Amino acid sequence: MLTRTFLQRIAVNSARRSALPYALSSVRMFTNGPSGNGYQSSLNFFQREQLPTNTIIRFVPQQTAWIVERMGKFHRILQPGLTFLIPVLDKITYVQSLKESAIEIPSQNAITSDNVSLELDGILYIKVIDPYKASYGVEDFKFAISQLAQTTMRSEIGSLTLDAVLKERQMLNNNINQVINEAARDNWGVECLRYEIRDIHPPQNVLDAMHRQVSAERSKRAEILESEGQRQSKINISEGEKQSIILASEANKQEQINRAAGEAQSILLKSEATAKGLSVIAKAIKETPGGESAVNLQVAQEYIKQFGNLAKETNTVVIPQNLGDLGGMMASGLSMYENMSKLKK
Repeated sequence: MLTRTFLQRIAVNSARRSALPYALSSVRMFTNGPSGNGYQSSLNFFQREQLPTNTIIRFVPQQTAWIVERMGKFHRILQPGLTFLIPVLDKITYVQSLKESAIEIPSQNAITSDNVSLELDGILYIKVIDPYKASYGVEDFKFAISQLAQTTMRSEIGSLTLDAVLKERQMLNNNINQVINEAARDNWGVECLRYEIRDIHPPQNVLDAMHRQVSAERSKRAEILESEGQRQSKINISEGEKQSIILASEANKQEQINRAAGEAQSILLKSEATAKGLSVIAKAIKETPGGESAVNLQVAQEYIKQFGNLAKETNTVVIPQNLGDLGGMMASGLSMYENMSKLKK
């Protein structure tokens, strides 16, 4: 009964002590000292005394690793749950949290390759993957990673121009993260999950120049767009005029073709009609009794009629010598018709 009561008291005391902020042993306090690194160089006495004490029976919290030394030498790493320790011989010397934690990188100055001074700060997300190396590989891994992040940031920014720094921020974060992991993962047992540059503050004169550059660039784009619009407008107008002229010429060409076709068709129809008329007349002359006499009479009438119109159409009048001999004139016209008839036969 006494043993049971004693064990219960030990468990209660262990639970109370485990609730204390013992994790402060792995965190360095911020300072504004002349070093400018944001951390003190070592832990004080009271912070070191906040480690869990050896009470024989201990309960290790989840996501926590306790480093136990036996007679001053590393013995084992306590896993979460119930554990037993040997009094006096075993001592809990380090407590490492296995959770992801964020380290604020203090603001610092860096110079780009085009000699522009920038002020930057960032946040580093880390996680302990090997409690043994995190405890014995380095005095304070958070302080070491913070310093490594600052120096790596200066080195990376020194190889880039201002425009590249502002444009390739993600690439810069990845490069810094890679360099930190090369040193911290294998040597310190700490993995850098990601690094984020929080703020970039260029000098005021550089900001003013950037604003002027943006304004000039926008003005340039506006002028280019306006000139492109005018150019395209002129091109469209000329193309429209060209198409109008082409269409007009095509219409004129088609009109002339249609007119010529119409005239040709008209001439053809007229010639066919004339030929058909002459054929009918010739047939009628041959088949009708007295047809030749009627033709002779018509020729004589036309001859006299046309002779009477000579003075009406022109001022120059040609008068035959035998003007008074109308009979001879008619005889001449009839003889012409008879000669033509004989030649045809």
